[in-house]
Amino acid sequence: MKLTVLTLFPEILKGFFESSIMKRAVERGLVTYDLVNIRDYATDKHHKCDDEVYGGGAGMLMLPGPLGRALDAAGSPGVRTVFVTPGGRLFNQAYARDLAREPKLVILCGRYEGVDQRIVDKYVSDEISIGDYVLSSGEVAALAVVDAVYRLIDGVITGESLAEESFEGGLLEYPQYTRPALYDSIPVPDVLVSGHHANITRWRLKKRLEKTLAYRPELLSDAMLSDDLRGLIERIAAEGGIDEPD
Repeated sequence: MKLTVLTLFPEILKGFFESSIMKRAVERGLVTYDLVNIRDYATDKHHKCDDEVYGGGAGMLMLPGPLGRALDAAGSPGVRTVFVTPGGRLFNQAYARDLAREPKLVILCGRYEGVDQRIVDKYVSDEISIGDYVLSSGEVAALAVVDAVYRLIDGVITGESLAEESFEGGLLEYPQYTRPALYDSIPVPDVLVSGHHANITRWRLKKRLEKTLAYRPELLSDAMLSDDLRGLIERIAAEGGIDEPD
């Protein structure tokens, strides 16, 4: 996948692409990227990229001229182009999987009061919100989208690791433990050191259900519940309701 991120502050993004799993994905050729400084496409000597809003109001708006030239150079509107904004469609795991199928993505980071609507109308295919809150930095929101998307590209992370993550199968992930077996007088659950793989699998499924019912019950309404899951829900209810997640 080729990722092109348009921003006024590429230094905010640079470290992410040069670290950890993303760095390895780039080195292996699974991801290529370009961090585009929108100011490079301004034509005045001060590299001005914002101005006052027509109709009045607080704040400044990103100018369409530099943005349009930067997007043209990035290949948009021929490439799927994402604008991260609080006014967009809510981002989720299914959306991330959809974007991960694209060979190229252009991501536009907003600043100030956002961007001129004519840029959105001409170039943007997806307006995405990462949550019901407002950030001062479109770069932070863009990185959230990038991180959720690139890890789903084949070969970046093993399929086994992805299979039991939160939101897979409509459930949140089960709690996990590592050494030591006893920490601060708190032991690892016996089932996890029993060596009984069927019991471990069932315990993990039960914990996924408990956590989902406690924190995100609306996810279950969207899931196709099997008879096994329905039985576990009934068992949890019979045992006195939802356990407090570990």
